Amino acid sequence: MTKLCISCGMPLEKEADFPLGDRSKDWCVHCARPDGSLQSYDERVEGMAGFLVQTQALALEAARTTARNLMAKFPAWQK
Repeated sequence: MTKLCISCGMPLEKEADFPLGDRSKDWCVHCARPDGSLQSYDERVEGMAGFLVQTQALALEAARTTARNLMAKFPAWQK
């Protein structure tokens, strides 16, 4: 079974998918800071919103709302 990022749901299949190639991490390279730690909620919202603006042509505020709604489904952001 493929491990999924606890922050965004990305499949973690190869070493390059993990921060610093560390397979013990539960998040992907896109959700990590340069030191390999998990980004904060606000950092992830902005990162995911930027991705949605680029790939889905959403307006920034709509992308932020969509990012928050998507992230609410993942274990790292459950309250």
